[in-house]
Amino acid sequence: MTRVLILAAGEGTRLRPLTNDKPKCMVPLLGTSLIERQISCLKRHGIKDIHIATGYRADQIETLGYPTSYNKRYNKTNMVSTLFCALDFINQEGDLIIAYGDIVYNDENLETLLACDDDIALMIDKKWRDLWSLRLENPLDDAETLVMNEQGFVTELGKKPENYDRIQGQYTGLIKISASKIKELVKFYQQLDRNGLFDGKDFDNMYMTSFLQALIDAGWQAKAAIVNNGWLEIDSVDDLEEYESMAKQGKLEQFYQA
Repeated sequence: MTRVLILAAGEGTRLRPLTNDKPKCMVPLLGTSLIERQISCLKRHGIKDIHIATGYRADQIETLGYPTSYNKRYNKTNMVSTLFCALDFINQEGDLIIAYGDIVYNDENLETLLACDDDIALMIDKKWRDLWSLRLENPLDDAETLVMNEQGFVTELGKKPENYDRIQGQYTGLIKISASKIKELVKFYQQLDRNGLFDGKDFDNMYMTSFLQALIDAGWQAKAAIVNNGWLEIDSVDDLEEYESMAKQGKLEQFYQA
């Protein structure tokens, strides 16, 4: 059995004014909200055990009718803190998919992730520069390091790259944790130094990539579930406008089948 926890607590400040009165995950892409697009994809693959970790404008997400957990400190913490606000759901039985609330993806991308049975699977886009080149004048400005070994396991991610040599793909915000590792995952998080720094951030504000790197450094095997496009990240108004313009021109399907 596979369960999904969607992280949707953020305010989405770069999507204002669209997020003045709604959470980021409820912003529409071509008329359908990001989170509803994700949920439709999950349901097509028989995944119905869906839980949403909320924060900003949680009331709107609650209208969707799915179980939720609320991060009451959403405006003072980062995504890892939001993740573990849903501890009761995390501790339930079955493999666990963790999904960012501001992404959408094709069915085949989800299928690639589901096919991985390692401790951790991370959806990694090998053709990330195609998408980043549309969004940014210099793709390197917004990219992060992603290094894999010969067996296809991620050894480094989330750092600021100096060049393209240490970017073998981009982490996309979709994770699968094996059911057999859930208890160990929770224990690992609970034993982290609350007074430590994680890539320059305090415990409450560590990035998800920093948490994943800590797991990898501790010996966890994080397999890269390789995809070639087939997903979108919606981080700003410019992103949204670019995608909708591409859709009108019939050019979006290379990246996402809306």
